[in-house]
Amino acid sequence: MRTFLILLLISSANVFSQKLLTPNTINIDPKLIKDETSEAVWYAENAGTKIEIGNIITELKKLNKTDLLIRTTVKMKQSPDAKWTDSTIVKTSNFQPVYHSSFNMMRDMVLKSGKAQVTGYYLDKKTQKKEDIEMPAADYFDSSSYPMMIRFSPLKENYTADISIFDYNPNAKKGMIKAYILDVQKEDVNGRKAWAVKTTDDIGDKKTIVTYYIDPETRKILKQEMDLGGRKMTLETIK
Repeated sequence: MRTFLILLLISSANVFSQKLLTPNTINIDPKLIKDETSEAVWYAENAGTKIEIGNIITELKKLNKTDLLIRTTVKMKQSPDAKWTDSTIVKTSNFQPVYHSSFNMMRDMVLKSGKAQVTGYYLDKKTQKKEDIEMPAADYFDSSSYPMMIRFSPLKENYTADISIFDYNPNAKKGMIKAYILDVQKEDVNGRKAWAVKTTDDIGDKKTIVTYYIDPETRKILKQEMDLGGRKMTLETIK
């Protein structure tokens, strides 16, 4: 009886255990990934009214047979001359991170991914304090690229998963943490079929919920909805 109970507990744990997605376990179809440039309008909601904050331009570009560049440029409506650009290089086959940089008016950051560690620097432009980065990390997605990885991974209704990610923020999280696919459902977006993928992560202590509406054929993101603990924002793709 004792042996039976132990086997029952083990089998139950396997049934309810959450799948952990890493570059070594993800199943991506590289044929779905094509060079593209898309633009979305960024809105904040205030008392039922949408207020335009700015535009976000996302570029996907295959640099060679193995590497993919993901570049995001943010143009703020109230600060049109301010530059905010994030660039990430990953392996096209499994989104294993290679390089990430983020330059904006508040800080500069560069991360280089090795087999077992992340190196680089973080410069706070307000204080001019520069931190050198050298941290152990292996088998993870960069926090900036995991939403793009979700686009090209297999999706089905009621699908859930944990995602191993790396994030660096001197004022919050540093190192290996997790993101989470909470749910996947079929929905319509302006008459188009879409996967509604609800996510969160440890960067915001699971308090921010982001839902991506993804075209099942092209895998393009049609819309994003963000719930930041009561504050709501949307990104609506215009091209």
